[in-house]
Amino acid sequence: MTSESAEPLRVLIADDEAIARKRLVRLLAAMPDVTVAGECADAHEVLERVRGCGIDSVLLDIQMPELSGIEALQLFPADGPFVIFCTAHTAHAVAAFDLGAIDYLLKPIEAARLRKALDRARDRDARRRYADELARFKNRGDRGDQERPLDRLALPTRQGIVLLDPLTVSHAELDGELVTVHTSDAQYLSALSLQELENRLPGERFARVHRRALVNLEHVVRLEPNEVGGYTARTRGGHAVEVSRQSARDLRRRLGLR
Repeated sequence: MTSESAEPLRVLIADDEAIARKRLVRLLAAMPDVTVAGECADAHEVLERVRGCGIDSVLLDIQMPELSGIEALQLFPADGPFVIFCTAHTAHAVAAFDLGAIDYLLKPIEAARLRKALDRARDRDARRRYADELARFKNRGDRGDQERPLDRLALPTRQGIVLLDPLTVSHAELDGELVTVHTSDAQYLSALSLQELENRLPGERFARVHRRALVNLEHVVRLEPNEVGGYTARTRGGHAVEVSRQSARDLRRRLGLR
């Protein structure tokens, strides 16, 4: 924990569910350098509080009545408090970071992840590094390549939101209830479904090759036929990805093969 100020971090809790607010109050109460500055049940209350003073950071839910957390953040004053989204939904991560949120926590909120997010909200140097990091990810797409729908992939994991260049993803596979996303040099467990992941990746480079797998075609070095009429796709990283029989037919057409 950084200690650039002796003053406690003043945190506003905003969630329309009382149980969720109580959990956050309990977690914050165990942190001696944090003060709960209040609780809000809807975004209109949040806007009233942040337009005043005395708030350093807001723990903001996304799904709230009338005005969502995403919509509320767009109405924050320029010098408003830092926002940490606390939500059960993964789908809004990209929008949240684009609007300047400094972290995105998935419910149920864990104490260690909340502590890390609040440390970021307190540490000015960390906030600056984080902003610079996001800017670099955004600028990667500014090369005239209009086919790329994403500048980065915001991947929710148990350790937080991991920001990836989508083109470093080699493949992803569903194992049990979680999806393992493989990149050139790492792998991540994510609660995103394969369909959600496929929707966020550049369609011209990725192919759904099985109901439990998708692959980046630029990472495939060989397609080996199997006994059921499909393929085993071999990636540059040495992984084997099963290609179903139906997907093999689609893939052959896509590659210009008969």
